Amino acid sequence: MPELPEVEHVKRGIVPHIVGQQIIDVTFSSKVKDGKESGKETIIKGITLDDFKKYSIGYTIEDVTRRSKYLLFTLKHGSSRRNLISHLGMAGGFFVAREVDDIVIPNYRKHWHVVFQLNNGLKLIYSDIRRFGEIRNVAQLADYASILEIAPEPFSEEAEAHYLSQFTHKKYQKMPIKQMILEHRVIAGCGNIYACEALFDAGINPHTPSNELTMAQRQKVFQSVVKVLEMGIQSGGTSISDYVHADGQRGTMQNNLKVYKQKTCSVCGSDITTAIIGGRNTHYCEHCQQ
Repeated sequence: MPELPEVEHVKRGIVPHIVGQQIIDVTFSSKVKDGKESGKETIIKGITLDDFKKYSIGYTIEDVTRRSKYLLFTLKHGSSRRNLISHLGMAGGFFVAREVDDIVIPNYRKHWHVVFQLNNGLKLIYSDIRRFGEIRNVAQLADYASILEIAPEPFSEEAEAHYLSQFTHKKYQKMPIKQMILEHRVIAGCGNIYACEALFDAGINPHTPSNELTMAQRQKVFQSVVKVLEMGIQSGGTSISDYVHADGQRGTMQNNLKVYKQKTCSVCGSDITTAIIGGRNTHYCEHCQQ
């Protein structure tokens, strides 16, 4: 699943080609149309396809930002403003090309679902191999409550204080620290790969109940999350399965992973342990993470 670093790189890849451009048409795949007709919310959620087109065509893309794992597109048409909110799900991605056939990755070329035709002759294409992603078109961000629940961006000044304040909440006190830092209300954008790597960097066993961590350990966990997220951005994200940049290139963070899907610990040589915590595969070194 694309996490914060991967979504950041998708944003950086599309911004130079689409900001300032007007959407002149929107096309949906048969899977999206069939889903809507059968009462399923396939990719386009919370709005009919007709209304999605109504509130997209003629609008200019003013800005694209990232909020945690979401991409936010600001649209303007005269005095009217709209917002596209997109989550990439397990294997979604945005590409910019003149034609769908120009997407260099065959699976993404095959599984396109939404095409925004822009007035510069380019297309902004949303492809999703598994169709777990979504795009919403709302009048204001507050119309989608999940966005308002997200913790401050981890690189912001208020992020650490917010994170530390969450340890007083009863629902987190006996929760394994691995599960806690995956909560977007606690830390924004920290998904499974980076949570595993951060806890290894901090030397903390992922099973440890959050209320058993000292203040110093809590702070170290946060600092390690920020460290590995920054490393992920610098490395262009982690391309283990489906994730690629908007131009089809792969990230290299997978070359720097210490525990996630690794067999042995690069520090002590011990076997990496795999467990399920909070429903997610967790990888850690029992020797280095006490």
